Amino acid sequence: MLQVGIVGLPNVGKSSLFNALTAAGAPAENYPFCTVDPNIGTVEVPDPRLERIRSIAGSRESVPTFIRFVDIAGLVEGASRGEGLGNQFLGQIREVDAIAHVLRCFEDPDVTHVMGSVDPGRDRGVVETELILADLESVDRRIEKVEKKARSGEKEPIREMKALEPVFRALESGKAVRELGLSHADLEIIQGLDLLSLKPVLYVLNVAEEEVGGSGDRIPRIDGVPGMEAGAAVVPISLALESELALLEPEERAEFLSEMGLQEDCASRVIRGAFQLLGLITFFTTNEKQATAWAIPRGTKAPEAAGVIHTDFQRGFIRAETIGFEEFARLGGIKEARDEGAIRSEGKDYVVADGDILLIRFNV
Repeated sequence: MLQVGIVGLPNVGKSSLFNALTAAGAPAENYPFCTVDPNIGTVEVPDPRLERIRSIAGSRESVPTFIRFVDIAGLVEGASRGEGLGNQFLGQIREVDAIAHVLRCFEDPDVTHVMGSVDPGRDRGVVETELILADLESVDRRIEKVEKKARSGEKEPIREMKALEPVFRALESGKAVRELGLSHADLEIIQGLDLLSLKPVLYVLNVAEEEVGGSGDRIPRIDGVPGMEAGAAVVPISLALESELALLEPEERAEFLSEMGLQEDCASRVIRGAFQLLGLITFFTTNEKQATAWAIPRGTKAPEAAGVIHTDFQRGFIRAETIGFEEFARLGGIKEARDEGAIRSEGKDYVVADGDILLIRFNV
């Protein structure tokens, strides 16, 4: 299962975000290093299409797709040298697929800030710098191991050095590896290093309640912070607002969100943002028993998508009978779509689209 690590400086709202995402009730106190051991929670990816498919198909139950969130200990300057809980923090980040970086963007004299003032751009830089410094050390150690072999003419070490040297130079200049646009071949070479600054990042801006429905004073400024990569994924939320929503009944929540100009709560927006950040799409299967959502990387071909359901489906793949969600909903079900000739027969080269409903034909 894909994992997203929630990171940031101490006391910026990481555990509050984790609680909002998972309703797990993790401690969220007003002092640094409240989180020592990581809290882990699994959450479903909200997708209204799934319930619609279940209803139309008459399936008895629905099975969503899931993402796991890990609430990681707060980081401080010097983490790459072991300061604070640095070694533990960095080790936990290595185990996740993506990062949700929480940045505090609101003033409140009753909520302390570990650096004495609220400055989301500075805070982003502190965390990013520590990840880059840790990566620099990892790449430097690897270069020391392969450099001598490369000089002696060994082909694989030469290839590895060609991939490592530009990464080292970029890290030395303070640039994250994910910004380099590395080729697939170079990414394969360095993947064993499990570099921290290569992981995709979703910036979660913890703003004041009055800012969450619009573009508050700090929200546009964060995009102009030096070092913030172009096109960075950003989700503004108010964890104070979310704590209020948690006390309301579902109907009251919906009404309150509507009054705030929001279509969904912060948890749904962060989960969806993380899902998209990881480059994932959803396809569906349905039968009398259940309608199921399946997560796959964008660009996945039909046999590999079938393998997510069961390895036998990929091994014995013949074809995928396919219809898009919109067409399925418009026609009112698989039988109706088949009667209209709307079911397509797709082969091994078909690239699955988001929202496809698949029936796999296979033989093993």
